Parts: sequence; C-alpha cells; structure tokens
Amino acid sequence: MAQINPSILSADFARLAEEARAVEGADWLHVDVMDNHFVPNLTLGLPVVESLLRATDTPLDCHLMIEDPDRWAPRYAEVGAGSVTFHIEAAAAPVRLAREIRAQGARASMALRPATPVEPYEDLLPELDMLLIMTVEPGFGGQAFLDLTLPKIRRARRLIERHGLDLWLQVDGGVSEETIERCAEAGADVFVAGSAVYGAQDPAAAVKSLRARAEGVAPTPGE
Repeated sequence: MAQINPSILSADFARLAEEARAVEGADWLHVDVMDNHFVPNLTLGLPVVESLLRATDTPLDCHLMIEDPDRWAPRYAEVGAGSVTFHIEAAAAPVRLAREIRAQGARASMALRPATPVEPYEDLLPELDMLLIMTVEPGFGGQAFLDLTLPKIRRARRLIERHGLDLWLQVDGGVSEETIERCAEAGADVFVAGSAVYGAQDPAAAVKSLRARAEGVAPTPGE
C-alpha cells in the first residue's frame, strides 16, 4: 500500500498546527530539518518537532539534513518522532546510529543524495526500516523531479527483494501528480510530497489523489 507523507517544508510555518491538521488523512507528516551546513538552508529543529507532536496525531517522519546526525538523530527519536532519517553522507557510524534510533523506539531510515549510489550500502539495509532516495538535491522545496534517479530506485528495490527485507522505499523531491506513477512503477512505496499537497486548494484531497495514482501502478518486476 502506498504511503503519502506531506512535507511541512511547503506549509505555512506561521500556522504549522493548522497545516498539520489539514492533512490528517496522511500516513506520516514529513519534517525537514536543515542546519545550513549539510545543505544551504535553515529550517527548524527539536523544539518545533516537540510542538508538532503535541499538535497532531499523525506520526512524524523527521528527515535530518544536518551535519553530525550521530549526535542529534537519536534525540528526535527520543522526543517521539516515529521515523528518523539520517544522510549516509553525513553519518560517521551509520550502523550504530540506526541501532540507537531503533532503541529509542523509532523507525531508522537512511537517505541518499541523487548522486550517491545505493550498492556500497547493501550490507546496511538489514539495519534499516526505510531507505530514502532523494529525487532532487536536498535543501529546498519546489524543485523539479530528477528522472535520473529512477534507475537507482529500481536497483534499490531489487536489492530489497534480493535480501527479502521488510524495508520501505521512500522518494522525496518533485513528487506530484505528474511524477508519482513513475516512482511507484520503479518500486517506491512511500512518497514525500510538499507543494503537490500544500499548494493544492484542498490538501487532504490531494493526499487521497496522490495515493490513488501510486496504488494504480504495478511495480516493474525485479531482475
């Protein structure tokens, strides 16, 4: 079943509690944490995440685009985030970090930038609950989807199937009514959508429409 995770990066930051409630039919609420070091943008951090947890019953999917996730990622799990994603490009000890996130009761997820190949990290996959393939360069919302990431999504799906893992495959960046079917066909099953949801007149209806499009596509069989 396809999961739709609206990204609050595209929401009105002055009305975050209301914006969170506007998509309560979503599976998760995607929270982009940026530190202006790993990516050239600064968004929000632990205090806002803690406030959001009090404002919505939708579980939080925290995507940490930060330096030193080994230090900070477990804290997001500790305060109550349901899923915590770190970037492999920034992690010093990814296996230990994934285990620490899980030990705090959250799902552990690893993200790859568009140019980062998945194959070198095949042995890490059993330590994870989700793998995030970035379909734009991380840092800013509203970017155009990068079709060059589709073959990587397919290769990641084949690796997951080869090892028989119960591992979600998430895509983030430029996901919309026009691109979600291609992502689903390539093998993704969790979809982060920002402007496609919060830019719509009815965000809740946009979530339903995106889910229907993703679930109407049969994934390409693995090789």
